Amino acid sequence: MRVFADDNQKMNLALGAVNGEMLVVSQFTLLADTDSGRRPSFTQAAPPDLARRLYEYFLSLVGKAGVRVERGEFGAMMEVELVNDGPVTIILDTANLKK
Repeated sequence: MRVFADDNQKMNLALGAVNGEMLVVSQFTLLADTDSGRRPSFTQAAPPDLARRLYEYFLSLVGKAGVRVERGEFGAMMEVELVNDGPVTIILDTANLKK
C-alpha cells in the first residue's frame, strides 16, 4: 500500500520506502458492522483466542517484510493518541483485498 507522498506530492511511496516504522496495538476490533446505522454491531467480531492469533500473525508478517515494528500488550487497557497526518483515511476490507 502506498500512502506516503513522493517528490511530486503524490501518494506513491510505501512505508518501507520512507524508512517508516509501525506501532501495532491490539485494541482494535476485527469486525464492526455499521450497515444498520451509526451504532456498530460486534456480533461477528473474532473471539479473543482467534484475535490473539491474528494479531501475532500480522506482527510476524510485518517483521518478515523488514519493517521495524513496536507492539502493544494484547488485551491490555492502553491509551493511544492518534495524529492523522494525511489527506485520507483508509479502511481495509479484507474480503476485497487482492493478494
